[in-house]
Amino acid sequence: MGSFQTSNGLDTSCGYLLQELQMIWDEVGEDEFEREKALLDLEEECLEVYRRKVDRANMSRARLHQELAESEAEFTHLLLSLGEPSLPARPEKTGRTLKEQLDSMSPALQEMRLRKEERVNEFRAVQGQIQKISAQVAGQSEYDDSSTKIIVNENDLSLKKLEEYKTELQRLHNEKNDRLQRVEKYISTIHDLSAILGIESSMIITKVHPSLNELYGISKNISDSILAKLNSTVESLEDEKQQRLEKLHHLGKSLKNLWNLMNTPFEDRQPFSHVTNLLSISSTEVSYPGSLTINKIQQADAEFKRLDQLKASKMKELFLKKQNELEEICNKSHMYIPSRSEMENIINLIKSGGIDHANLLMTMDGQISRAKEEASSRQTIMEKVERLMLARDEERWLEEYSMDENRYSVSRGAHKNLRRAERARVTVNKIPAVVETLIAKTKSWEEERKKVFLYDEVPLLAMLEEYNMLRQEKEDEKLRQRKKKVQSQVITEQDSFSISRPTTSSRHISSRSLNGGFSNATTINRRLSLGIEKLESNGKISTTHDISFIRKGRAVQG
Repeated sequence: MGSFQTSNGLDTSCGYLLQELQMIWDEVGEDEFEREKALLDLEEECLEVYRRKVDRANMSRARLHQELAESEAEFTHLLLSLGEPSLPARPEKTGRTLKEQLDSMSPALQEMRLRKEERVNEFRAVQGQIQKISAQVAGQSEYDDSSTKIIVNENDLSLKKLEEYKTELQRLHNEKNDRLQRVEKYISTIHDLSAILGIESSMIITKVHPSLNELYGISKNISDSILAKLNSTVESLEDEKQQRLEKLHHLGKSLKNLWNLMNTPFEDRQPFSHVTNLLSISSTEVSYPGSLTINKIQQADAEFKRLDQLKASKMKELFLKKQNELEEICNKSHMYIPSRSEMENIINLIKSGGIDHANLLMTMDGQISRAKEEASSRQTIMEKVERLMLARDEERWLEEYSMDENRYSVSRGAHKNLRRAERARVTVNKIPAVVETLIAKTKSWEEERKKVFLYDEVPLLAMLEEYNMLRQEKEDEKLRQRKKKVQSQVITEQDSFSISRPTTSSRHISSRSLNGGFSNATTINRRLSLGIEKLESNGKISTTHDISFIRKGRAVQG
């Protein structure tokens, strides 16, 4: 008993209680066995109390160790996850109790927790923006931040990882801005094309996606599918623009051809000037609003149909007008004129619609142009021919004047005839030179053109050569008549010596001289008539042609 007290270090209170228990046992008369048993029970109960106390102390120490380990592990994890292994400084363990170590760890750990929370918030904000922009790029116009759970990887909260997210966010921002610019560009192009084509642009844009219409007040859809639809819409409008422009080009060319065919006045063309102005403009150059509306195309088409109906009725008039122009040019230059039967056949084809009007008028214009060009090349020769014909008229007049017995008589106007006869002789003397010049120029013209120079369908060279031949025969005839006249004068003079009748002989000589003149004219007339009949029998001259030989023959016959 005494050993128990000593070993457990009981204080005076415990000893007092044992003494009191001993006194009770003595007074009661408790035997020793019971006393020993009670003391053993008391000792066991005390040991149990101590054991529980020690166990609780061990558990408390283990808990402190665990808390300290967990704090250190969390601190280390936070340092690693935040990527800041040196901040803040790790607390020292040497010479310090567990509670002191735990108390010194708490501020650093709390600071690291605050840093982690801030970093997590940064990650969550950046990742939220990334998810939002990604959703917009993917085509989700409405994005709800509250309904979307953002998962942040707390194992890697380093600044490097955060910078990677920010770089990704910046890339998405740039892509979003680029897509918005492309969408705006497409919308602007649709507005412009719709204005040019005269259609409602808002309906087209809304049909692509309602978010693209600003009236709906929602963010624009910038997904790949929307961009593809916008591009397809723009291409469709461009194709429609090109088709309408080509149709107006076709109508404009047709209208111009019809206007030119029918000589439409300027005031009738003016209402459709916008159509003809587009002929030299490509599709990319058309930008004025309302240039390619359906209404304008329909108006141009209606005008084309109206003119096309009038074309057939006016084509005959235009053809006859051009035919008359061609005949006038040919008549003026004495060139070949197409036959009437050929022209009537063409008119019948116009009435039946069996000929292309535009090609016909182009052909007529080509014939007129060639006729004008050939007439221009014949002008010098024709002037010489006209000069020759005037000279031939003077020659015929001089011949008639020379046969007049009273040409020297004193009568009214006789002096004028004398002066004209002098001028006529000068002109007639120039005829051979004019003929030679004409022959030279005609041969040069034929060599250059590789064709025969026809004057009223008769070769001019043949006419000139025939004229030279007839003129030579005429000169020979004049020479023979002159010889006969001289012989007659000699015979008359001889008779005058034998029979003294000077007056009668003089009159007889004059009569014979005049008869000789008529005989000369008759001979020339006969030869000219034979030459002309020969040309007519060969089909080289027409009865309606104004040729000098015909004039000469008729004058002599008269």
